[in-house]
Amino acid sequence: MDAAPTLDADAVRVWIGQLAGTGSITEDAKRIELIGELETLTRAAAAAQAALSADFDASQRQQQADAGVRPGRRHRGIADQIALARKESPHRGRQHLGLAKVLVAEMPHTWAAFRAGRITEYRATALVRETACLSLEDRQTVDHAVAGDPDALEGYSDRVVEAEVRKLAARLDARSVAKRRRRAESERRVTVRPAPDVMTYVTALLPVAQGVAVYAALKAEADRLVASGDPRSRGQIMPDTLVGRVTGAPSIDGRPVVPVTIDLVMTDRALFAGATDSAQVAGFGAIPAEVARGLVADLLDAGTATWLRRLYTSPATGELVAMDARSRRFPGSSGTSSIFATSSAARRGATHRSGTETTSSQWRTVARRAPWAGRGSARAATTRSRRPAGERDRGRVPATWSRPGRRLDSPTARPHHLRWLLATRHSSSVVPAGGS
Repeated sequence: MDAAPTLDADAVRVWIGQLAGTGSITEDAKRIELIGELETLTRAAAAAQAALSADFDASQRQQQADAGVRPGRRHRGIADQIALARKESPHRGRQHLGLAKVLVAEMPHTWAAFRAGRITEYRATALVRETACLSLEDRQTVDHAVAGDPDALEGYSDRVVEAEVRKLAARLDARSVAKRRRRAESERRVTVRPAPDVMTYVTALLPVAQGVAVYAALKAEADRLVASGDPRSRGQIMPDTLVGRVTGAPSIDGRPVVPVTIDLVMTDRALFAGATDSAQVAGFGAIPAEVARGLVADLLDAGTATWLRRLYTSPATGELVAMDARSRRFPGSSGTSSIFATSSAARRGATHRSGTETTSSQWRTVARRAPWAGRGSARAATTRSRRPAGERDRGRVPATWSRPGRRLDSPTARPHHLRWLLATRHSSSVVPAGGS
């Protein structure tokens, strides 16, 4: 029997080219059939990525061991290279690698179903996550009970599978499950991330009793206001109530105007002359000029103190070159709030670069203060950069380094384009957050 041909990157590229020909199918039955088979292929491809990731990890660790690298350092850069290959963040690269290693080594039934395209990567991740607190023996018991029958596993919903895994885990090792719950409660937190259409997701990770109590209180207040004739919907009243109670903000027509510091960067043309230049909110990204003007107007209407700081940028590059050392009170404003551009927000916002400000690879800048003499401007040249640990780790990977490059589609562009040269002799180009 002839051996199956070896799959390589060139063969996959041929497949990708063939997928562009799906528009020639004219029968609906064949369209549905192909959609189903492509879904199976997508799942199997994710499993193939996991297998390759696990093999790459083992190979790299062995090569580093042969090179005399200490055991505690042999993992460095492996997940980062996987992340670059998958065009994702280093954090996601570590998640993908961790999932691959557990599936291959500890959960054979789940792994077999995943490789056959019977389950999605999300479901495989859920099985790994919900059994993380168990011993290897108990984890494999759950793996056999839940994934031993791939037909049944494929037919269940994600919610049913997760509930069944939790029930089995609690039955096998109640103490470990209780310990995990206590650890989860200690990791309660609030996070914020951008949402479409100039909105944000504010997420509070709470113990179940507290989370349900918060929602019930907001719903009760919304029901009361709707019954009293408030024109807003329940869905609108609940977030308004949340913001008002958390911040103590004054409200206009029931909508709170937040009395806290917001780093907003916008051009004088957009603020005073009605120009359409986009503004930047630190921690969020670009917002339309009309929205920025409305934000300033709402704060002024609410009587909150609003401050301005002038920023000076290069007309040719948009790079920040100088700024006022002190903020100035906006005419007619009072109170305790402020809207101003810190040097960090200014550098990120004034350059008008693409991308959000919340990715793990963002570069942060810290400005040194300058005296008021000479109109008190702090030059951009007096700033220094810090990089998060994920960026610094790449520089310590053996035979892995980076250099600034120019965008291939714009030979005259500024060198904010980074090109990573990996230990495998491959190269990968990335644009840091805030880069063009």
